[in-house]
Amino acid sequence: MTERDIMRAVARGLHGDAVVGDYMSRDPETIEPDDSTQHAAVLMIHGGFRHLPVVEGDTVAGMLSIRDLMRVGLEDSAPRGV
Repeated sequence: MTERDIMRAVARGLHGDAVVGDYMSRDPETIEPDDSTQHAAVLMIHGGFRHLPVVEGDTVAGMLSIRDLMRVGLEDSAPRGV
């Protein structure tokens, strides 16, 4: 369930007894642990989302965020000690 899903649910009048399955994104884009960070970034940019589930087979192994990708990019190019 994404932040955007929650905002849509609230806009539709989310009730206290609502269940996640009624509002969550179905079949989200995913990546595998050995996919490149570039592939992940392209999926996120084109899909307009900030988080991407990482799956191994049918198991969720983690969640990659745009912040994670920024750390990788900045680690390689940011000046040190300035």
